[in-house]
Amino acid sequence: MAPPFPDDGVIKYVGHWTPGDPLKESVLADVILWRDRMHQAQYIGLYPNGIGYGNISLRLSAHSFAVSGTQTGHLAVTTPHHYTLVDDWDIDRNTLHCTGPIQASSESLTHAALYAYSDVIQAIIHVHNRDLWQRGQGVLPTTAASVPYGTPAMAYEMIRLLDQADLMRQRILIMAGHDEGVLVFGPTLAAAAEMLFQHVDA
Repeated sequence: MAPPFPDDGVIKYVGHWTPGDPLKESVLADVILWRDRMHQAQYIGLYPNGIGYGNISLRLSAHSFAVSGTQTGHLAVTTPHHYTLVDDWDIDRNTLHCTGPIQASSESLTHAALYAYSDVIQAIIHVHNRDLWQRGQGVLPTTAASVPYGTPAMAYEMIRLLDQADLMRQRILIMAGHDEGVLVFGPTLAAAAEMLFQHVDA
């Protein structure tokens, strides 16, 4: 894989983190399973320059979700200590609050925008795959190349694509301004992963 843009992996939202106990392992079982599978496939991982990429989340309620923690891309195997609960956010103010043993992923505001848009969206996987990223641009729903990851602008790009593209049916998008970034979602993590595999293998 080519190295990412210099600011990849950097949290750009104003994060409010309340340290706390991890979520129960039974709640996170599917998240851990699919995150570690994505790492094994090198869709989540660590670049040679030490910057991590990829993240995963699962809706837990109408206004909360579990998400992988920041700077965990290097881990082949994760535990509940590597995930946190996002329980509040404000896209306009670029703020996000999480509670747990680790701060939320740098992409969490993007996840929040998708969950807020529709309760049909129950699970999100953000991966890096250069081949799919290159051939999917303009073919699959694609964010504007000028929009960087992890910002309110990217969150609003999610909403724009959901409103204007056939994204709710396709459930996959290319992040043109986020080198190698691909995002899939679905009613379950298994369904989101299946959508990714279909396009990777196409």
